[in-house]
Amino acid sequence: MHIVLDDSAMAAAGQGNVLASRLIHRAHAEPGWFLYAPACALVEADRIRPGTAEHLAALPGITVLDLDLAAALAVARQETWAAAHSQYAALPTPDRPDGAIVATTVPKRWEGEPVRVLDLNP
Repeated sequence: MHIVLDDSAMAAAGQGNVLASRLIHRAHAEPGWFLYAPACALVEADRIRPGTAEHLAALPGITVLDLDLAAALAVARQETWAAAHSQYAALPTPDRPDGAIVATTVPKRWEGEPVRVLDLNP
């Protein structure tokens, strides 16, 4: 299971969201669970809730995704860097032919986008 946290999911994790906490636990404890934090979304989450970036980056089950050239080009075409980097990270790759699921607390943000969504609202 490959899951990308968007900025809203990261901020929710820092505020004790139970569903986000379960994802983090699974990514750390269960084989086959992978949790990704795109750098641009991590920055935005830290703006929303200071300290979020350091906290999430220190967790062993989360992989921070850098803004490489391909990601930067994708981000440049979008309005918000956080959503664009999250969407780019969820696209299929050779390692993830089915792509990844975007975890969010704002599922309406993703309506009409080519991503699968996991709503973290209770």
